[in-house]
Amino acid sequence: MKKKIITTLNAPAPIGPYNQAVLSDKTLYISGQIPLIPDTMEILNSTIEEETNLVMNNLKAILETAQMTFKNVVKTSIFLSDMNDFAKVNDVYGRYFDNDFAPARETIAVKALPKSVRVEISMIAVK
Repeated sequence: MKKKIITTLNAPAPIGPYNQAVLSDKTLYISGQIPLIPDTMEILNSTIEEETNLVMNNLKAILETAQMTFKNVVKTSIFLSDMNDFAKVNDVYGRYFDNDFAPARETIAVKALPKSVRVEISMIAVK
């Protein structure tokens, strides 16, 4: 198995013992991204829409570093601390995908997320 660590300064550095992403053969596994501002590593405390947009842009930066786009994404997982935010998060998330080729996905309500954020998204992409 060929395994390559993917890192970029255009997405937040890991805050624990993990990497931003791992490329195994042609499959990219992206760690969950939260609304951390890459330059400052501070949490964006804003609207859920702006926080979700930052998360998606962080994911985009990692995809681009692996020479991929959202078209390569086959699976996403969305974690929300409040399911009442689902419609707003879904609206922002949907802007990044063509509905005809959108990835498989689940959205999970959780009791809490790292650093008490409201949204975290992870992805799997294939070249």
